[in-house]
Amino acid sequence: MTPPDDFARAVEAVLFAAVEPLTVEGIAAHVGAGDVRGALRELTQAYAGRGIELVENGGRWHFRTGADLAHLLRRDREEMRKLSRAGIETLAIIAYHEPVTRAEIEAIRGVQISKGTIDVLMEAGWVRPAGRREVPGRPLMFATTAEFLVHFGLQSRRDLPGIDDLRAAGLLDPVDLAFESLEAQDEVEKGEEDA
Repeated sequence: MTPPDDFARAVEAVLFAAVEPLTVEGIAAHVGAGDVRGALRELTQAYAGRGIELVENGGRWHFRTGADLAHLLRRDREEMRKLSRAGIETLAIIAYHEPVTRAEIEAIRGVQISKGTIDVLMEAGWVRPAGRREVPGRPLMFATTAEFLVHFGLQSRRDLPGIDDLRAAGLLDPVDLAFESLEAQDEVEKGEEDA
């Protein structure tokens, strides 16, 4: 098998780098004048029976994994899961207050957490058991892991943003306003009771 000529190599490079399948006209816009269809035929033959193949679908050309090999790639796909609001809150509480027990997390959040929330954080590798608190019932304590630090780009827990950092980023403003509003409402109600 002879290597493709320079024009066919240019067509190959354009298709390889393309983000989406290209029409013959789209390929020609990149490589200039020449026999694009002939180059596509040559490349289709050159890639026939290999791990990747050049195919046309709906008048658009692209490289894809050989149909008989697609099952090899499906096995390695990781499914990205989004962390729930409860998971984010729980992770933040553990990071800022570690080591912390489930009861302490629930007291800070003001609601119970499901067993699955901590399980998801442990499966992600961000939270680990950190011993038992020396109180009646000896509840399990939780702490963050080295993987947590790596994932969030932190050198240590000291690098977690403080209140001033969060306020400067605009992340606490709605909470601050809500607390100020509640305090003002309490003062009005207290003034009405005194009158």
